[in-house]
Amino acid sequence: MKSQRDVEKTYQNHEFVEKLRRLADAIENGEKFEIQIAGERIYVPVRAVFSIEHEREDGSEEIEFQIKWTN
Repeated sequence: MKSQRDVEKTYQNHEFVEKLRRLADAIENGEKFEIQIAGERIYVPVRAVFSIEHEREDGSEEIEFQIKWTN
């Protein structure tokens, strides 16, 4: 079993766009998505569920694109 992990990685705009494009292509083609985040390679299966979350608190707002699955 893998150890628990909670990291947040900030990317430059062009890097973020590249990752989103690769993700969109993988979803559209029904393929798994591979990404490396903070030194760990992650394999997102085709069965993953995608959601978008919006949070507002104390004058700040956040949108999170979430991808969830169980192993």
